[in-house]
Amino acid sequence: MKKIVMIACLLLTAAALVAGDVAKVGVTAAPFLSIGVGARATGMGGAFVGTADDASALYWNPAGIARSRDIQVLLMHTRWLADLRFNFAGFTLPLGAFGSLGASLTSLDYGDMAVRTTDQPDGTGEIFSSSDLAIGLSYARSLTDRFSVGFNLKYITQSIWHENADGFAIDFGTLFVTGLHGLRIGASLSNFGTDMRMEGKDLLVYHDIDPNILGNNNQIPADLQTGEWSLPLTFQFGLAMEPWKSPLHRLTVAADAIHPSDNTESINLGMEYGFREMLFLRAGYRDLFLRDREQGLTLGAGLATRNLGNVLIQLDYAYADFGRLENAQRFSFSMAF
Repeated sequence: MKKIVMIACLLLTAAALVAGDVAKVGVTAAPFLSIGVGARATGMGGAFVGTADDASALYWNPAGIARSRDIQVLLMHTRWLADLRFNFAGFTLPLGAFGSLGASLTSLDYGDMAVRTTDQPDGTGEIFSSSDLAIGLSYARSLTDRFSVGFNLKYITQSIWHENADGFAIDFGTLFVTGLHGLRIGASLSNFGTDMRMEGKDLLVYHDIDPNILGNNNQIPADLQTGEWSLPLTFQFGLAMEPWKSPLHRLTVAADAIHPSDNTESINLGMEYGFREMLFLRAGYRDLFLRDREQGLTLGAGLATRNLGNVLIQLDYAYADFGRLENAQRFSFSMAF
């Protein structure tokens, strides 16, 4: 009970930190960190903090990997908005009484683009690219048979042509399983870390310190100093449970409340139906009550089978409506053994 009280105090402190760092939309660095991973979680409307029982827990709630007894691998590919390519790879390793380890890699590729100037609007013949990358290491442990904690340490980098910005962040999560129809209570604080600022040779300029003085050198090298931007700090609180569970059928319902630093509060709702834990149907609704939202309905399906002895192989698909931005579709492949 003392441990639970201590963790609750930490979560209240985290919530206060988030509440005191409210900013406007579009003024944080590395917004790709807010793109949800895993077709299963996406099909459930992103309401996954209270479930977090597969390798995508590395993103949603790192405490969840402590409850898995299998080695898990998750690979996901998404053709994101504006034809961007978003990918995620996650790996979890249970260590018994010593907890669980995890590793993840998240990338967003903007593709190649032509260099254009005011003098050459059709292109100079040069090509530049832009990309985002996050590498994470995770650890989680069950403090009791019902309560677990976990955290991620992340290195984040963004690049555009010859400029790049680097930063570090930590995620923290908790998960508590009650005795009421498997009711689970989860909470996570994501992307608490350093500010990021672009640096590189593209910012090198030549400057005359005082052009009013005759004979001054107008080729003195100098660097343009760009602004620093904070990471998209997010606090999430989630509930999930199985109101219907039998050897053949399972129904999971979930709800997450989200408090981000760069937007208004919202709620995600989701559900998953499983038949023999082999065939899955999912539905959800994202960003309920969010101001000026574009996301909404989500749908998904999955198929799981055991092959090669006792290896669980699962394929998942998710569709997410983005309103005027049309839609995004995700595909996931996972293994557990």
